Amino acid sequence: MNIVVIGMGYVGIPCAALLADVPGFKVTGVQRRSERSGWKIECLNNGECPFDGDEPGLAELLHRVAVEKQTFRVTDDYAVCRDADAILIDVQTPTDGDHAPHYESLREVSAEAGRYLQPGTLVIIESTVAPGTTQHVVQPILEQTSGLAAGSPHPPAPSPEIRRGGGRNFYLAFSYERVMPGKLLEYITDFPRVVGGVDEESTRRAVALYRHIVRKEITPADVLTAEMAKVVENAYRDVNIAFANEVALLCESMGVDVFELRSLINARPDRHMHIPGAGVGGHCLPKDSWLLQYGVRAYGDNPPEMRLIPLARQINDGMPAHVLKLIRESLHERGLKLAGARVAILGVSYLENADDTRNTPAAALAQLLIEHGAQVVAHDPYVRTPDWERVLGDGHNVPLTADLDAALRAADCAALVTRHREYETLDLRWVKDVMRTPVLVDGRNVFDPAECGSEGLVFRAVGKA
Repeated sequence: MNIVVIGMGYVGIPCAALLADVPGFKVTGVQRRSERSGWKIECLNNGECPFDGDEPGLAELLHRVAVEKQTFRVTDDYAVCRDADAILIDVQTPTDGDHAPHYESLREVSAEAGRYLQPGTLVIIESTVAPGTTQHVVQPILEQTSGLAAGSPHPPAPSPEIRRGGGRNFYLAFSYERVMPGKLLEYITDFPRVVGGVDEESTRRAVALYRHIVRKEITPADVLTAEMAKVVENAYRDVNIAFANEVALLCESMGVDVFELRSLINARPDRHMHIPGAGVGGHCLPKDSWLLQYGVRAYGDNPPEMRLIPLARQINDGMPAHVLKLIRESLHERGLKLAGARVAILGVSYLENADDTRNTPAAALAQLLIEHGAQVVAHDPYVRTPDWERVLGDGHNVPLTADLDAALRAADCAALVTRHREYETLDLRWVKDVMRTPVLVDGRNVFDPAECGSEGLVFRAVGKA
């Protein structure tokens, strides 16, 4: 098979590499040669991993398929879609300030792929979308630009293989990713998969393709059910995190340690309270609840108003403001005001030991600190400065350094937002000595309050008295 994967990001790269390692498969990645991401083309063609965080097995896999086997290459030319047996689309679908999806990239790549689409080709949307998007947005673009029709014209003869056929039809399916930075390969190969096509033959062909790389169960569904499953799965997790965050605020008020409380609750095997913290980030959780709402409103029949899920979003989005409150309180204990204080943010990726800054709560905290007159510096051992500047937004200048001493020196408060391993082994006595004012705010349950107190640090933490 010849396979094209459009979008070389956290989903497209590991999926393309795994498929390129299948005997008989050749995979071409398509990446826009932009100022932001164009460098990935040469990086991947050299068999190098573009991610700075921990990604077990990915660097070795990329070197094997790009250099040793030469079954994987990357280009910016969409014409490779002309020879593709299967095309996978993996581009970002962010939401705007009104929680509506931005489909510019999805529309653009769908049109480009459609220009070269051949009869019998399988197209799979792996990008997370609002329910209804595959059929109402992607399918019309592909059909208009290709002159073909989606779905099988008639029930085909059963076949275990995926073969391009004649006629004027192509096959279209949706199958969502469940990847997480730090576990990109594992979550593709060792998690169950849901595949939904616009018709039975599209579903069958997509399932057959994924069986080459997915070791767990692959469940066929219709396309709309598969789209709903993705966003509901993440909305479920978001609601559970919001519950944990609200309980953490209650515990602070009552003088109870929420993490001790959580261990007592989770001792019962049929309970699982999530982990509270400084905020929720990543590409999926902050937006998938809104994609669900958008899809239901756009394509649903007399839809009910969503209440619980948007409220959970508000709670989780409010956690950086709560960390700001803890910073203000701890500085006040030392006789300082927030305005004019120097605050060091520890960790700007949204996930520990990774370089992914998408929707990171560190950016929201930095913006709040600046608005209240604080001087802000950020530290992260994995994140590149351009990625941090992009997520921080225009008008906010927060220098990022990988030098922890430089970040903490002369700081009045250190606020930990991301639980990188480097922070778990910090010498608190050294922290106190290097800082101008020994104030520490813990947003991820890294430090022991008693130890901080014994070292003379003013200490506050999410979910602790």
